[in-house]
Amino acid sequence: MYSSFFGLNEKPFSITPDPRYLFMSERHGEALAHLVYGVTESGGFMQLTGEVGTGKTTLVRSLLLNRMPDNADVAVVLNPQITAQEFLLTICEELGIAAPEKIDSIKALTDALNHHLLSAHAAGRRTILIVDEAQNLAPAVLEQVRLLTNLETAKQKLLQIILIGQPELRELLGRNDLRQLAQRITGRYHLEPLTKEETTQYIEHRLRVAGALGEVIDAGAKKEVFRLSSGVPRLVNVICDRALLGAYSQESRVITKRLIRRAAAEVSGELTGAALMPRVAMAAGLIGAAVIIVSIWSATREVTSTTEEPQTFAVPTPVLEKPVVIAEKPAPATLVDELSLARGLTTNDFALASLFNLWGLTYTSGSEDGCSQAAAAGLACLYQRGSWNGLRQLDRPAILTIIDANGSSYELVLIAVNGDIAELSIGGVTVAHPVHEVTDLWFGDFMMLWRPPSGVAISLSSRSFGPDVVWLRQSLATIDDSYASADVNNGSYDTNLQNIVREFQRDNRLNVDGLVGQQTLIIINSLLGSSDSPRLTTSRLMQD
Repeated sequence: MYSSFFGLNEKPFSITPDPRYLFMSERHGEALAHLVYGVTESGGFMQLTGEVGTGKTTLVRSLLLNRMPDNADVAVVLNPQITAQEFLLTICEELGIAAPEKIDSIKALTDALNHHLLSAHAAGRRTILIVDEAQNLAPAVLEQVRLLTNLETAKQKLLQIILIGQPELRELLGRNDLRQLAQRITGRYHLEPLTKEETTQYIEHRLRVAGALGEVIDAGAKKEVFRLSSGVPRLVNVICDRALLGAYSQESRVITKRLIRRAAAEVSGELTGAALMPRVAMAAGLIGAAVIIVSIWSATREVTSTTEEPQTFAVPTPVLEKPVVIAEKPAPATLVDELSLARGLTTNDFALASLFNLWGLTYTSGSEDGCSQAAAAGLACLYQRGSWNGLRQLDRPAILTIIDANGSSYELVLIAVNGDIAELSIGGVTVAHPVHEVTDLWFGDFMMLWRPPSGVAISLSSRSFGPDVVWLRQSLATIDDSYASADVNNGSYDTNLQNIVREFQRDNRLNVDGLVGQQTLIIINSLLGSSDSPRLTTSRLMQD
């Protein structure tokens, strides 16, 4: 309808997963690389998760159309709400396997599938199973998936499996009765929404693909789209599509912030205060939520124990100039209770403000992204998926992405660890909980700040030469004589230094590759005893 009015060849913001419109953000590029590895390098059992609308299905379409090896046979299961027998029958149909006489027999279907896989392997072909919306698989079907991973030769799996699903899939695979299946997953990736800059680039990309020659959506409107959509591509599409329709009805050639707000209101069905109020007013509302939380916690304390004084909580200020501390006794509420009460305080902005505060910095919302602000202060961001022990080893406060039983996502800051107790900042309010409460809800995603030696995050390898290599040699020698080079002033990353780095990585339980990346540099800084970085081993509660 509006395409010709804006000089477009087609509607640019259709929610149909068209691979032509695939926008390769950093996260989408990494996710696709994981999928390509799974289908080209005998990657085994892969898992890709992401919130609704983050582009998982579009990635899969792109993989199927453009990245599949010529020798691959692919079975795609799009409707996972089926029985184990129907699941096997669907795979056989997808691969063109003649159904056995007893199609109601799981054994007969498995035997037919195994025979086909062996024949395909002998012919030099690989077989790939992709299951979309895998969070809806029944436990009995997931157990059948596990059994399919047993189909193998002496050297190689006969069937490569990729599970695509929402965050609930991670929770499902975390069940104790499915641990055998979870342990066989060799690669996991969680697809996050777009950043502010990526959202702008995404909008411009889709308009270009649709044939736009000039500016259709102005800069302010693009920023507003990000604020209202939180960077979720599907929401971006819906809002922009409705805004284009609205502009067409008003004969306006350029989409403004006002049109974006109106479009978002129409999509949601109501003018929500959170969608329209300025950031300052929003911050004030969130602070009000904190007051409510304090009241609820205090009331809970009074009800559960009339002999003890209620806990006192300070309310965070919008800029979070100083970390807020609770009294020495831990709150009676569980972490899940607190997160549900403080939902409005667990956004990325509040988490970044808390993390910046620990480094003595002030985070400014609505301007540059957090990592750009950190870089201006000589810090770097490390986005990682790892284990609790690995996080403890890096010994820096970190933003953790927490997923509750309902699949809701929260961001909070791990600020210190004292034995079995983790100290956390929820929107600037410091609370303490047993570590197991955190790890039960945390699937390994974190972001931390660290201070690179030269102020800029770099990596060192056999191609490196110069002052950074000299610094590396001298730092390793300072940490321990066993890591000393024959010439600590040698600026060449030679074989001898590579072996020393490998020994250092092995001793510190790092990935032993002889390359000095961010994790290796962080551990070196820690062992050098740098005092200008906040540490997890320094308790805020004990200090105060």
